[in-house]
Amino acid sequence: MKHLDDNYTFEEFLEIIARLRSENGCSWDREQTHESLRPCIMEECAELTAAIRIYKETGDYANLQEELGDVLLQVVMQSQIAREEGLFTIEDVIQGISSKMVRRHPHVFGEVQVENSQQVLKNWEEIKKKEKAEQSGAGAKMAELPPELPALIKAQKIQKRVDRQNPDPAAYETYYQHLQTLMARLEAGRELPEDERERQFGEAFYTLAGLARQAGVHAEQCLEDTIADKRMEYVE
Repeated sequence: MKHLDDNYTFEEFLEIIARLRSENGCSWDREQTHESLRPCIMEECAELTAAIRIYKETGDYANLQEELGDVLLQVVMQSQIAREEGLFTIEDVIQGISSKMVRRHPHVFGEVQVENSQQVLKNWEEIKKKEKAEQSGAGAKMAELPPELPALIKAQKIQKRVDRQNPDPAAYETYYQHLQTLMARLEAGRELPEDERERQFGEAFYTLAGLARQAGVHAEQCLEDTIADKRMEYVE
């Protein structure tokens, strides 16, 4: 029998999760479903992003290592449940993502030549679009955006698709000018009717997210970082 201080392999980790789900395993783990684990996945992903930020700020990687393990647990647990349901296995998951990485990096695993990372991203999007079209008979649609995504991330993803379909060399200036117009309207603030006030603020948030994307800034991430900084200022 393994002791707590022993080294474990990935295969042994899979066996641990399978045992937890077995008849003689843990009652809580046996009760879990794909749906019941959704909150856990969201929480663990949030904690992982926090660990990445902490590592950047402090250089302490212990928490990052732990949170990566927690996210891996969620992946393996979901895969184990799927295996029990006869849907797929963790090996299928690994096969799928490995094949995707090879397909979408022809400049590494094929003979395609690229000059820079921008060309890499362009090729990635073209390959992704082709794959989606083959799977569904149509290209990526706005409706494919998961509703669970934070609003700022969804905004930038929509803007990215729109900009890709209708490139605007002056997109940064366009977003900036529109934001200026919106800010002028918002000077009225509380004097606006409630529905109009909400619409104007929503448009301002959306436009600011677009402006941030044009500047190469991830809107959700930079807002989270600012909130974290403000929280620390408040605590101090």
